[in-house]
Amino acid sequence: MNIGRHISSTGGYESMANLTIELGGNTFQFFTRNPRGGQAKKVGPKDIEKFLKISKEKEFSKIVAHAPYTFNLCSANESVRDFTKRTMIDDIKRMEYIPGNYYNFHPGSHTGQGIEKGIEMISQSLNEIISDEQSTIVLLETMSGKGSEVGGKFEQLREIIERVDIKDKIGVCLDTCHIHDAGYDIVNDFDGVLDEFDSVIGLDRLKAIHLNDSKNVCASRKDRHEKIGKGYIGEEAIQKIVNNGRIKHLPFLLETPHEDLIGYKEEIKFVKSMRK
Repeated sequence: MNIGRHISSTGGYESMANLTIELGGNTFQFFTRNPRGGQAKKVGPKDIEKFLKISKEKEFSKIVAHAPYTFNLCSANESVRDFTKRTMIDDIKRMEYIPGNYYNFHPGSHTGQGIEKGIEMISQSLNEIISDEQSTIVLLETMSGKGSEVGGKFEQLREIIERVDIKDKIGVCLDTCHIHDAGYDIVNDFDGVLDEFDSVIGLDRLKAIHLNDSKNVCASRKDRHEKIGKGYIGEEAIQKIVNNGRIKHLPFLLETPHEDLIGYKEEIKFVKSMRK
C-alpha cells in the first residue's frame, strides 16, 4: 500500500526518503518551506539525484508537497494574496526538480468577503499560478468548514476547478478528518461520500488522501486530528477507507499527532496491517 507521513524537509529529499523507508512507508508529504511561511531551503542537484534513485529503487508512489498554512489566495489583504501567489509560483517551479508529483494547499479563508467572492479570487489566482509547462499537479485540500474557510463542501471545490483554465493540472486531496468534521458521514457511509464526490467533482480528480482520525464528532467544523483508531472516526471506519477499491491505489499520508518517530512507525505498521 502507498502510505507515509508528513515529515520535516530540513535534511533534504534524500533524508526524507531514507526516513520514510525507516518508518516503513513508500511515500511522504513535506512542507516546501517553514509551515508559517518564509525562506525555502535551496535545492541541491546531488540531493535530487540521490532521491530520484532511492524513490525508483524502493518504488515510491507520488509524493506530496504541502504549502505553508499562512498562504491565502482569497484574503481581503492584497499583500497576503500577492505573497501567496508569488510563493506558490516559486514552490511549483521548485517542484519541477522532482517532476510529476503533487503540490497541496488549503484553498483559503474568505475573511468575511463571502464564499462566492473567495471562490472567485482563488480561481483567478490559480489561473495566474498554473502553467501548461509544469508537470506538478496542484491539489485543493478538502476542509472542515471552520470559520470562513473555503472548501468545506465538495461543491465549493468544484466551482474553483470549473473556473481554472488548465484543468489537467488541478486535483483534490481528501482529508478524512476534515470531511468528517465538515459533516460527511464517512463512518457509516464512506461509499456514499465517494459517490457524492464522484457526482460533484469526479473521482478522476482525487489524487491523494490525508488519513487522519478526528478528535471531534461529525459536523463539528473544528479540524483537530487524532491518532488512527483513537478518535470519532475509529478503527473500523479507517479500515474500510484504506481497503476501498476506488481509492486504495492512492498515496495515503498520515498527519496524526504523535510525539516521536516510534509512534509514526507503529502507526504505519498498524494501518498496513488493516489492508486486506
